[in-house]
Amino acid sequence: MRLAIASLCGLLASLVGLLAATPLVLTVIYAVIDPPSLAILRSERMHQPAVQIWRPLDDMSPYLVRAVVMSEDARFCLHWGVDLGQMRIVVAKALDGQTPRGASTITMQVVKNLFLWPDRSYVRKALEVPLAFWMDLVLSKDRVLEIYLNIAQWGSNVFGAEAAAERYFGVASADLTREQALAMATMLPAPSVRHPLSPSRRHRAVMAHVEKELDRAPWVFTCLPERIRP
Repeated sequence: MRLAIASLCGLLASLVGLLAATPLVLTVIYAVIDPPSLAILRSERMHQPAVQIWRPLDDMSPYLVRAVVMSEDARFCLHWGVDLGQMRIVVAKALDGQTPRGASTITMQVVKNLFLWPDRSYVRKALEVPLAFWMDLVLSKDRVLEIYLNIAQWGSNVFGAEAAAERYFGVASADLTREQALAMATMLPAPSVRHPLSPSRRHRAVMAHVEKELDRAPWVFTCLPERIRP
């Protein structure tokens, strides 16, 4: 009986170890192989065909790349996958009984979309943080951003910048204008309620704020390829 229990415990430990190692190994592989997204796989499983067209970072509009970084994670070039300053604020608010939001970096969002589940929870965040540090260690900033821009959801069953640019503006992501790029980039926090062709008053205010920051904070983009920097 004890032998059987010990064997079962050993098997469970091996399975847990395998599950823990899988995203670590896959992250290294994704340096050279374009990864599938769990969000897209979930959409397909629900018989809702997803539209995605993968494009290299160099084939996207610099306006879009800069607008997404400024809108989603202005400290992307400064942190190591996790913005520790924002995380401390989140922890402090959580301890005070508040519901904090806004500490998720681009790297953390990539980790969530590739390996984890969409529902908010402290368990997911506890897994997200170390995986984001690992991703930032083994992948270049360019590659993290390229993956993000290709798997982010831009509306119902629309994934990636190329598919979104074609869906909303009828152009390739490389040909987006500054205004179009701003409209798309500021959709990302709420793609189900924001629309780039008919932005609400609130959406336009966010666009104006991001545009202003783009012009006065060129230091945000220091880690990006020279072609993309302002």
